[in-house]
Amino acid sequence: MSASDLQALERVLEQHRPEPGHPANILRTLMAVQQMIGYVPANAIGPVADALKVPEAYVAGVLSYYPDLHAAPRGRRIVRVCVGEACVANRSCDVLAECQAFLGIGIGETTKDGGTTLERVYCLGNCGVGPTVMIDETIYGRVCPSDMEKMLRKADDRRV
Repeated sequence: MSASDLQALERVLEQHRPEPGHPANILRTLMAVQQMIGYVPANAIGPVADALKVPEAYVAGVLSYYPDLHAAPRGRRIVRVCVGEACVANRSCDVLAECQAFLGIGIGETTKDGGTTLERVYCLGNCGVGPTVMIDETIYGRVCPSDMEKMLRKADDRRV
């Protein structure tokens, strides 16, 4: 963690220390850390546990359980490919494979330039028009593997 990240962590922990007689809220604390730093660094687990007076295993357990908490930095753009039943039946695994090939990363990884993180999700609520892909906050339905390169380049163009 950088010096500024350490300062941010200290500010968060100061705000989230439990009052005497009240239980620690590990999830709320980790969400606050992530909001300040962008993710929850592994070396923040100990200080969070100390501040909340809970075992490090509890903090690590909460961090690994909730998919909205991230233990590594994420890209500026998030690409999510649905692998729920309806999307898989419509070949979303082929879409996911195309994303991996084009981006040169695996699921849960971020490109070397920090531009894109690729994730799989188990439902985007767009089952009737699967396979579904979500790029940042935009949802696309009936996506073909051959569409992915164009979609990702278009998303890059919007960022400039």
